[in-house]
Amino acid sequence: MKLLLYEWCCSGGLSGAEASADLAGIVAEGRAMLEALAADASRDQSLDVAVLVDNAQQLALPDAARVQSVPAGGEIEELVAAASEADWTMIVAPETDGVLRSRVAAVRAAGGRVLAPADAFLTIASDKQATVNALAAAGVPVPAGRALAAGEAMPDGFHMPAVRKLRDGVGCEGFALIASPCDAGPVPMPMRLEAFAAGRPVGVSCICGPGAIECLPPLRQRFTAAGPLRYLGSEPLDSHAAADRATTLAQRAVAAVAHAAGGSAPVGWVGVDMILGVRDDGRADRVLEVNPRLTTSFVWLAAGSPRSLVRTMLDGAAGSQVRDGQK
Repeated sequence: MKLLLYEWCCSGGLSGAEASADLAGIVAEGRAMLEALAADASRDQSLDVAVLVDNAQQLALPDAARVQSVPAGGEIEELVAAASEADWTMIVAPETDGVLRSRVAAVRAAGGRVLAPADAFLTIASDKQATVNALAAAGVPVPAGRALAAGEAMPDGFHMPAVRKLRDGVGCEGFALIASPCDAGPVPMPMRLEAFAAGRPVGVSCICGPGAIECLPPLRQRFTAAGPLRYLGSEPLDSHAAADRATTLAQRAVAAVAHAAGGSAPVGWVGVDMILGVRDDGRADRVLEVNPRLTTSFVWLAAGSPRSLVRTMLDGAAGSQVRDGQK
């Protein structure tokens, strides 16, 4: 089976018109994900792995993976051409400014198969406010909040502390913790404002397909304690009860977005970020967002998996059920 791997930062996106200084912080995570993807896929000898790599990038890739060079300015053309020759394509890209959706759509328009949810799912999950609306409509607990239009300030009387973030941002992009109204002025672009949810930040990675939404072991996320928020990595949860709560909540969240998107089952990797609150009964737990793409948790999970997670995703897309990364 021919598999094509594409990651926006390393596969030519940084030389295009959509690149900006605001996205510079995702370069290291993008590189780590692409290198981990190539290494994981190469574990399965039934896969013929090709990786699109910008001519300006130097990556640590396994010998079994074939590198296909991407000239400056030719990123989308190279992606579409290579994907047309592959059986499956994996696309890792930020939701910001529609980058992820446009790449997935371009490959599908050319007849390629992408290991990704349908466009309706991508559209909802790429917008944090639309995601929260879909979750709340299905009874999935989310932080209280609202959308802020460009130029709009925080409304009077909003609960403090609050969190403000870009509606289509990735990672910690645009994140701000607001302790008092005087800390917040009009926003320069569309954002989501929500009440701060106290507890443990947890990420759950789901491998999705027509057969099931199967969750990999939930991971506690670590962030900087001071200064600009920055992701530092993940570690296993130390409680089986907390892991069970997180898994159940993640499955409900993915199902809620799928229902809002028309009911079709998502395909591929979907990450769910949440806060597990201090109550053991889960009533203080809140889902923050749903990421319709590979997340950095893949790097840690793939390293500890006895089987290729890429192979597991392909099996999931074919309708085979998987559990904890195994068939």
